[in-house]
Amino acid sequence: MNQRANDGIKQFLEALSVDTEAPELEKTPSRVTELYSELFSGVGVETKSVWGETFSTDYKGLIAVTGISFYSMCEHHLLPFFGTVDIVYQPKDGCVAGLSKFQDVVNILSRRPQLQERLASELADAIMNDLSAHGVFVRITSTQLCMLIKGTMQQDSKVITLESRGVLAETGTVRDEALAMLGGGQVNV
Repeated sequence: MNQRANDGIKQFLEALSVDTEAPELEKTPSRVTELYSELFSGVGVETKSVWGETFSTDYKGLIAVTGISFYSMCEHHLLPFFGTVDIVYQPKDGCVAGLSKFQDVVNILSRRPQLQERLASELADAIMNDLSAHGVFVRITSTQLCMLIKGTMQQDSKVITLESRGVLAETGTVRDEALAMLGGGQVNV
């Protein structure tokens, strides 16, 4: 267990006049440390090592992996944001990745202090660079708890970010096909 983190959490709570000696709060610093260790387990982890073996195929079309669940921590308030990631990519030279690896990469990049916009960009970059893809399109839809519990308390709001690279960043047939795979029409981004 990370004693420095435990002590820091305890000091933080005490600075807010929370009685950390109360029986029900006695183990809170270690619980919070353990939780945040998991929530930040992607810090310093490179995505390149996750993909493992790629597979050769004659398939030259687009591949969509949709509805990938994630949770992350907003780096501004250290409050959660969570939702789904949809990815469409065009492999290069028939070289495809195992489909479960996309969830692994989403987990690595989301389990760190993060911004949704950066998460979308980092995912697109990882797929383009690690897999040498021809193109990638990433859509993230999330609920941001800082919007729900701060200020005007926007209970039903969603945040959507779109990021594209390569042939899927260019207006045209391939991009239109990617958008259709995600259930949308033409979108100018």
